[in-house]
Amino acid sequence: MGPKQLMEQDPGELDVSKLHPLSPEIISYQPTINIGLIGHVAHGKTTVVRAISGIRTTRFKCELERNITVRLGYANAKIYKCEDERCPRPLCYKVYGSDMVDDPPCDVPGFEKSKMKLLRHVSFVDCPGHEIFMTRMLSGATVMDGSLLLIAANESFPQPQTLEHWSAVDLLKIQNLILLQNKVDLVQEEVARNQYQAIQKYVKGTVASNAPILPISAQLNYNMDVVCEYIMKKISVPVRDFVSPPQMIVIRSFDVNKPGCEVLELKGGVVGGSITKGVLKVNQIIELRPGILGKDASGNLRCSPIYTRVASLHSEQNKLQIAVPGGLIGVGTTMDPALSRSDRLVGQVLGQVGTLPEVYTEIKIANTHLLSKLLGVTMNGTAQGKVGGLIKGEILLLNVSSMATGAEVLKVKDKHAKLRLKAPVCTSLGEKVVLSRRIQGHWRLIGWGVIKDGITLDILAATPDLT
Repeated sequence: MGPKQLMEQDPGELDVSKLHPLSPEIISYQPTINIGLIGHVAHGKTTVVRAISGIRTTRFKCELERNITVRLGYANAKIYKCEDERCPRPLCYKVYGSDMVDDPPCDVPGFEKSKMKLLRHVSFVDCPGHEIFMTRMLSGATVMDGSLLLIAANESFPQPQTLEHWSAVDLLKIQNLILLQNKVDLVQEEVARNQYQAIQKYVKGTVASNAPILPISAQLNYNMDVVCEYIMKKISVPVRDFVSPPQMIVIRSFDVNKPGCEVLELKGGVVGGSITKGVLKVNQIIELRPGILGKDASGNLRCSPIYTRVASLHSEQNKLQIAVPGGLIGVGTTMDPALSRSDRLVGQVLGQVGTLPEVYTEIKIANTHLLSKLLGVTMNGTAQGKVGGLIKGEILLLNVSSMATGAEVLKVKDKHAKLRLKAPVCTSLGEKVVLSRRIQGHWRLIGWGVIKDGITLDILAATPDLT
């Protein structure tokens, strides 16, 4: 039985084969689409999320002191539209938090007696914009269904990380893109118009050639209703698989216990991420891979999956009985919270016992595509350098799903490469791998490839007894 203000959700009566991402009993409780905020540092990504959702995603001390996003931030919001067709656009669109009722009254003058209809429940993924946090941005990009690219009107276009983030979403084939020309309140109209025209010219013939460009001021909440309207029109909810065994990408993990907590009050570890397929249920026995890494008596690397039970499911403050593919979900478990604290489980894959992909220590990638030039970096302080081919023996940084790990290049031939991973990765053949190279002290995006084959790690399987 759900809270009175939300639609009732009875897991015993829900037929998952008939559900879809816009089912009212689903979007009443949880988001079913992820939208990333990307762009150069200090262009207003966090401010846009706060203007739309009312939530400040910078929560850590280091972020508040430096006034930048360091870790992936997240916030959920519901988008509504007035049911009266006479209600003028874009005022007819409104956004509220995840715990808002499903049919609030319209607040447009003259239409107060009309009800609003819930159309979308969205998770916003606030990505770090600083160059040294590019790998975290790539981890967040793995769960994005669409993205909002922030461009500051009071700075020249394009900035280094604007290009780098733009290239990343292009590599990951994130087609649903909206460009937000932020901070228009800080420049004169002619300056904003000139930059608008420059953006139009630059994106012509690119992945963003059909993307709308919206002038906004997130600080003054200007045109945020227009952003909501274009999210509805330009970012479609993808088709989801509700019937396969559940599988979830972990992008955050926590220990929610406070210092000095009594033993009997301890709560299990919490993981956060996005379900890619299937449906998770409370009390379900689940597995995390690769799990705990160790060595056997002969010194060979082994991995022991973590078996645990789903103690609770949450979408922000909304308590769930089932969780479906789409938005960001928090999964409370019965595992030792020491395993999940400080994002230790980021990159793991969670799912039904015995159904998860293999764990690889070496991979062969095919169809390797390298960028024509470096993005977000200058050589000798003047021009961007070219991207050289992969070199045998060099160390790269790989982003496979939400896992970031180092890899040594063992062999290179044409567009194929063999890589030895520094940390085992749970993944599938055909998965895309993003490649970064260390340049001028930072990891820079250089290209991508597809996993063709690899060497798997022995898994110490066990029969979990968590009753």
